[in-house]
Amino acid sequence: MGQYVAPIRDMQFVLHEFLNVSDELKQLPKFEDVDADIINQVLEEGAKFTQDVLFPLNHSGDREGCHYDAATKSVTTPKGFKEAYKQYVDGGWAALACDPEYGGQGLPVVLNNSFYEMLNSSNQAWSMYPGLSHGAYECLLEHGTDEQKKTYLPKLVSGEWTGTMCLTEAHCGTDLGMLRSKALPQDDGSWLITGSKIFISAGEHDVAENILHLVLARVPDAPEGSKGISLFLVPKFLPNADGTLGERNPIFCGAIEEKMGIHGNSTCQMNLDGAKGWIIGQPNKGLNAMFVFMNAARLGVGMQSLGLTEVAYQNALVYAKDRIQMRSLSGVKAPEKQADPIIVHADVRRMLLTAKAYAEGARAFTSYAALQIDRELNHPDEEVRKDAADEVALLTPIIKAFITDNGWIATSEAMQVYGGHGYISEWGMEQYVRDARINLIYEGTNTIQSLDLLGRKVLMDNGAKLRKFGEKIKNFVEENGTDEALSEFITPLGDLGDKVTKLTMEIGMKAFQNPDEVGAAAVPYLRVVGHLIYSYFFAQMAKIALAKEDSGDNFYKAKLATARFYFARLQPETAMLIRQARSGSANLMALDADLF
Repeated sequence: MGQYVAPIRDMQFVLHEFLNVSDELKQLPKFEDVDADIINQVLEEGAKFTQDVLFPLNHSGDREGCHYDAATKSVTTPKGFKEAYKQYVDGGWAALACDPEYGGQGLPVVLNNSFYEMLNSSNQAWSMYPGLSHGAYECLLEHGTDEQKKTYLPKLVSGEWTGTMCLTEAHCGTDLGMLRSKALPQDDGSWLITGSKIFISAGEHDVAENILHLVLARVPDAPEGSKGISLFLVPKFLPNADGTLGERNPIFCGAIEEKMGIHGNSTCQMNLDGAKGWIIGQPNKGLNAMFVFMNAARLGVGMQSLGLTEVAYQNALVYAKDRIQMRSLSGVKAPEKQADPIIVHADVRRMLLTAKAYAEGARAFTSYAALQIDRELNHPDEEVRKDAADEVALLTPIIKAFITDNGWIATSEAMQVYGGHGYISEWGMEQYVRDARINLIYEGTNTIQSLDLLGRKVLMDNGAKLRKFGEKIKNFVEENGTDEALSEFITPLGDLGDKVTKLTMEIGMKAFQNPDEVGAAAVPYLRVVGHLIYSYFFAQMAKIALAKEDSGDNFYKAKLATARFYFARLQPETAMLIRQARSGSANLMALDADLF
């Protein structure tokens, strides 16, 4: 069954020492009263809920899965899920970072982000029910009409109703321009929507009384492709004027997918047969509105893999300290035992440190990005808001792809620590690997994220966003380059920054001649930039840890050792990745398709 203990100490380090969030939030009038005590209190209460309520349901929920009733087209979640959701709602957790105008608590995204890490560590499948609702909230908040906001946002904020995103259809995945769902206008301003959607997470369930589906469809005479997509709000139950539930809308679950992982979440096939909906935003501009939801989901998926990385690491560490096997190559370490604990073995430590480093790097990265979102939405200076928005746009595909890639690596390594026991379901480790694997796929595959980063976020603006972030790295290197104690971190950081600049220019020039060069280089390129970001953050955290290494708090010694491992063992992957990215498209495209 394993265990989970929320890593509050490292969260506090990231928030208070690395990011200095209290000082940052004082610059945002909306959050000027949010201090370290409030942050710590929320983290501690969040830990209690996730450890005591959600984590005990993770293994059982995976084994039981969701139940579909074909006669009623309804879904029942695993035992305990519905009751846990009620506790979540009663505790006010759904409202944590939502606008007080709609019943929210008005706390910053950066704090909500840490809570969501705990949710995903304790039970990713369960956490997708409220997680998707938060994306629907953000989409409606930005693009909904005043009436839509008044009707639906208080219910989403309270958690009484949940939300979904209905994009994918059986004949098209990422290529949404091919979707066929249709919407017909009605005299009362509503639309009747017909079509089928697949892979809809939390599409039908019993944890909340109503579900708000955000559905992509085409209106009559819509342009072909992605320019002809509109977004609609389609409730499971149509609300009455007083906010109570009215008639059942004809949007039904036709089946639930039997998946490799996240069994506790209902991944549904949804059928709409003239379901009543209301347009969000303008006709044929649906993707613009849906991207708010999609980007929130991409950041959320990165958090899912951070959560899995952390909990897999914790359990592998406990096992490695307890399991005895063989003797240390450098001499007996536990003479009172028949063999030494396997944590004495070098390669077991490599596996543990890989997961530990990827968890701590992702925690710093996602917390930094969340703080930038707070600045984008709330800073009084328009120029600061714009710079923060540019940075979030640049970082979003990296968070989704790099962290989920690393989560797959880390959970696999953590399972390997267990040896044969890692593959036995009762230990719980193989579930983390199965759950982690889907995170590379949904909300846009990691290849799509890589193309988005290189093609749209970097090359499309001639590297302007990347250069702005690179200036921060350059300034840090220049400020600390003469500090000999930091050279083991600063030198490889500066070197990688130079290489990313040169690689970006080289790919850009090749792409002018042959667009396939972008597709050939995109995946290794994203990982290189991901490592640049981790190098920057680990160097900053190492500087803090060095200054406090002799404080008597062993936390800083561990942080420093983790940073050293990252630079020695993980960051050198960039040398191979750069060679791959530079190798061009010819080795991929030369072979005729018939010869595969």
